[in-house]
Amino acid sequence: MSDANRDGLGRHSDPAGTTGVKEKNLGLSELIGSSPKFMAVFEDVRTVAPVDCAVLIQGETGTGKEVIARAIHDASARRQHRFVAINCAAIPAALLESELFGYERGAFTGAMTQRMGRFQTADRGTLFLDEIGELPIELQPKLLRAIQEQEFERLGSSQTTRVNVRIVAATNQNLEQMVAEGRFRMDLYYRLKVFPITLPPLRERAGDIPLLVDHFLRTFASRQGKSIEHVPADVMTALVRYDWPGNIRELQNFIERSVILTKGAELRAPIAELTHQETPNRVLRTLADADRAHIIATLQQTNWVVGGPNGAAAKLALKRTTLLYKMRNLGISKETAKPGTGPLNSYRDPARGSFVLPASA
Repeated sequence: MSDANRDGLGRHSDPAGTTGVKEKNLGLSELIGSSPKFMAVFEDVRTVAPVDCAVLIQGETGTGKEVIARAIHDASARRQHRFVAINCAAIPAALLESELFGYERGAFTGAMTQRMGRFQTADRGTLFLDEIGELPIELQPKLLRAIQEQEFERLGSSQTTRVNVRIVAATNQNLEQMVAEGRFRMDLYYRLKVFPITLPPLRERAGDIPLLVDHFLRTFASRQGKSIEHVPADVMTALVRYDWPGNIRELQNFIERSVILTKGAELRAPIAELTHQETPNRVLRTLADADRAHIIATLQQTNWVVGGPNGAAAKLALKRTTLLYKMRNLGISKETAKPGTGPLNSYRDPARGSFVLPASA
C-alpha cells in the first residue's frame, strides 16, 4: 500500500498495543487511529475481513473509504490476488457497463479488440465499487445478477463468463433514502449491505489528528527530502480544533502544503487559512481533545510521574488530585498512551513550545 494516497488513514495504532506489527501481514497495520469511534471501525474491519461477504462502506467524502476497502482485502484470504477499484461517478454512464463487464470486438463503434471488464480482472480478488450511489438505475439489475450469480456476459457476447469476486462498495450518499425515492434498487441495496461499515468524519475523531499529522508529515517530508522534527504547539492546537469539512483528505493536503512551505526543522503551517472556518461549537467540542493531548505530552516528559516537584502535576500547575481526576475523565493511562499507540505520537518540548516528533521505528 502507498503511504499517503488513500484518503489518508495510513497505519494503525492500537491503544492496547496488541496489533500493529503483529497484524501487519493482514494489512490492519495500515490504519491510523486510537479514538473510540475509529477503534469501532477497526474492529469491524478485523471481523469482516476473513468472511467472504459483501461490505458497504458509508461516510462523508474524504473519510478514507478506499483505505478501509483495501484493508479488508489485505486482511482477507484474497490478498494474494488483485484489488480492483472503479469509481462509478468518474465514468460516463454510457461507458460504465463496458468498464465493468468488458466487451467483444465489434460490440460497438470503436471496439476494435476484445476487452476484459473490471469484474473479470478482479477474479479471485476484490472489486471495489466506489461512489456506488452514482450507478445508473438501468445498469443496476445487471450488477445485481453479477454479484448474486458471479456471472455475466460481455457486451456483444452471448457467452457467460463466471468469476469469483468479493464486492466492497462505498458511498457518501444515503442509499436508503435513494431506495425510497426510486433512484436505487432495494434488492441491490440489501445485497451490498450484508456488512455495513460507517466511517466517522474527522471532526468526530479529533483525538486522532496528532497521529495523522505525524504520519503525513513523515511521508511528505521524506518525499521532499526534508528533515522536519517539530510541530509548534499553536499549530497542533489549530489542527485539532478545526472542523475539517474535507476530512482526512483535506488534512493530508494541508500537511503536504505545509511541508512545501517549511524551510527548517519546524513545521510552518498556514493555520490562518483554518481559523475563518472554525465555529465556536467546534472549539468547545475539541478543547477536551487538546487538553488530553497536552496532558499526555507532559506525562511523557516526566516518564508518567504525576506527583512531586518534577511531576506532571507541577509542570501543569495543577494539584495532583486534580490531574488524576482529569486523567480519569479523559481516559488517560500509561497503557492507552504509549508512544506510537496513543492519541499523541509525539511529545511537547517546553523549551521550544513544540510537539517534537519521535524517531521513526
